[in-house]
Amino acid sequence: MGIKIENNLFYINSKESSLIIEERGGYLLLKHLGRKIGSYHFSNTVCERDHAFSGNPTPDNRAFSLDTQRQIFGQHGLGDFRQPSIQIQNGNNAVTDFRFAESRIIKGGFELEDLPSPHSTEDAETLALVLEDSFAQLRLTLYFTAFEDSSTIASYSSLENLGGQSVVLHRDLSFMADLPAGDYDVLTLQGSYAREKTVRRHRVEQGIFKVSSNRGASGHAQTPALILCDAETTENAGQAWAVQLLYSGNFQAWVQESQLGEVRIGLGINDENFAWELPAGQTFSTPAALVTYSDQGLTKLSQESQYFIQHHILPKRFARKERPILINNWEATYFDFTREKLLDLAEEARQVGLELFVLDDGWFGNRFDDNRALGDWFVNEKKLEGGLETLIADIHAKGLKFGLWLEPEMISVESQLYKAHPDWAIQVPGRDHTYSRNQLVLDYANPQVVEHIQQVLDHLLSRYDIDYIKWDMNRNITKLGNGASYLETQMQSHKYILGLYQVIRYLTEHHPDILFESCSGGGGRNDLGMMRYFPQVWASDNSDAIARLPIQYGSSYLYPTISMGAHVSAVPNHQMNRITPLATRGHVAMMGNLGYELDLTSLSPEEKEQIAQQIAFYKKIRPIVQLGQQYRLINPESGSNEAAVQFNYEEQVLVTYVRILSVFEVMERTLKLKGLEEDAFYELQETGAVYSGAELMYAGLTMALPEGDYLSRQLHFIRKS
Repeated sequence: MGIKIENNLFYINSKESSLIIEERGGYLLLKHLGRKIGSYHFSNTVCERDHAFSGNPTPDNRAFSLDTQRQIFGQHGLGDFRQPSIQIQNGNNAVTDFRFAESRIIKGGFELEDLPSPHSTEDAETLALVLEDSFAQLRLTLYFTAFEDSSTIASYSSLENLGGQSVVLHRDLSFMADLPAGDYDVLTLQGSYAREKTVRRHRVEQGIFKVSSNRGASGHAQTPALILCDAETTENAGQAWAVQLLYSGNFQAWVQESQLGEVRIGLGINDENFAWELPAGQTFSTPAALVTYSDQGLTKLSQESQYFIQHHILPKRFARKERPILINNWEATYFDFTREKLLDLAEEARQVGLELFVLDDGWFGNRFDDNRALGDWFVNEKKLEGGLETLIADIHAKGLKFGLWLEPEMISVESQLYKAHPDWAIQVPGRDHTYSRNQLVLDYANPQVVEHIQQVLDHLLSRYDIDYIKWDMNRNITKLGNGASYLETQMQSHKYILGLYQVIRYLTEHHPDILFESCSGGGGRNDLGMMRYFPQVWASDNSDAIARLPIQYGSSYLYPTISMGAHVSAVPNHQMNRITPLATRGHVAMMGNLGYELDLTSLSPEEKEQIAQQIAFYKKIRPIVQLGQQYRLINPESGSNEAAVQFNYEEQVLVTYVRILSVFEVMERTLKLKGLEEDAFYELQETGAVYSGAELMYAGLTMALPEGDYLSRQLHFIRKS
């Protein structure tokens, strides 16, 4: 395990994977990224000859070209015509020639000063590879951390300006790697608002396949990650590599197949709307990246990613802490609530066994609709009839925790804050604003804004006994232009994210017992950068159970279930207008962190009793879902009319099966489970029937359902001793 240096070879060995780098002539060449290798003898070295008129660093060796070597970072201007990982304007050009200078082995992991990085690095080692360009007077250090308990390797780079003049950074990716020619597919998680995390699988062909965001956030449409796999890889077999970025702003992730069939992958900050002036003596660090490997298919890759995120990304205090079952008042009341109505809803929540009451939008400033008051984070005492303090006390007296909605990155023109500081909104001076939801975005690149928001929210969280915060961001960034120069404006998007991280790092450190949930119009910023501080994410504003199946399915490719909020909402559903049985709505929401978003006071006694039964059952199975190992049994995106997910935890198994539309005269599905002990026996709790693990995995169970649309079944097994 860990780091090993032998002659000119560097081994970064994780639990089951290796990254092996060769230093030759000052260049760093990638020898292997895949299954763990203890000793390497250049078995897959590139066949060196004059390929396709490639450029050569020296005139005496036409066989060695950076355009044909597999590398761990790519430079601009040296004859490698593939996408570079770094591009720096120094003098009148952007050519660099970094050469290896030294290496260091560091006990433990790395911690970035202004950016999120993995924690729990006691059983980790880090390799630092130092390169220098003496002509440009630049030093580049590549960091790779291997973890003893995981098949994930973390990386980032640091660029230091050793010269006397500023340089301008135009690209600095967090990770890049070249893989041998082969038949590959690339998987990405795409979609749109209310349709996030849709799995897309494409064949890699010559050219560039890229996903990216220029929205100021990672976005609903793309996820800052990609999976590269062999074309024949399935859920249960084959090689796969996942690369993910711990970053919440503009990103790019791409795959490039070269003219010779070799494949390069890269990810990092998006070049669009980005440049960074690096003065003499200063350093720029990239966001961290994660590289996860599996040679046992996509399920194993997902489980490795989920494990690493739960143990090394989510805040330690909440990583394995069961989430409370909540009720959010938004779809029950929207802006139209009174203190009495909130307390009536809380009383109904208490009676059915809920654990957390969340007060959504409308509690602050002059906020009666979405046209005003964002930025005025003080309590509307009149609307709450006695204030927030007594409301929280009344909620707590019912045995419920209390949560609050915030949108601290936004500002309304119709607000006290805007009237006092109109220049604090992101804008191009002299031009009209561009609005979205009647909102503008605060310039978190401005230290004054960061200081103000930090103080206001710290006061709010210190004064009131709040257990949970839903942190929303409901629009993207337009009209960047607050900088004094074009170059400063090009730095604004990244500075914004650094300012955001400063605020949320401060708040989570000073209020460590509050459970923060990230939201951005649902899943518009569902990324590892936010998860490093906020251990829960609202995966989508679309709470329709059937629409949620592919969203939750896609999220499972990388993210642990304990990070995903999932709610039962009213019917007809407020987004899709679909009518789905309450049982199915409950079963689908129980695949995540269960919550409710409906008006309990308007339900029939029978519906309330059914919800009470759902909550009581979820409290029994909560550890299985939130802490268990997940298996995807049926893909709802593959044209299937069904979906099925399984969770295994200690001695228990939970299976959820959903049939979407009723079909006439089709044989019922035989569902085969995974990950059980062949010789063990498992009792199905709903019937008392006992099955062997071998029977459940190899013969399977028939999923019989009555006729009807949107029906489901949930199976809970306990292993018999």
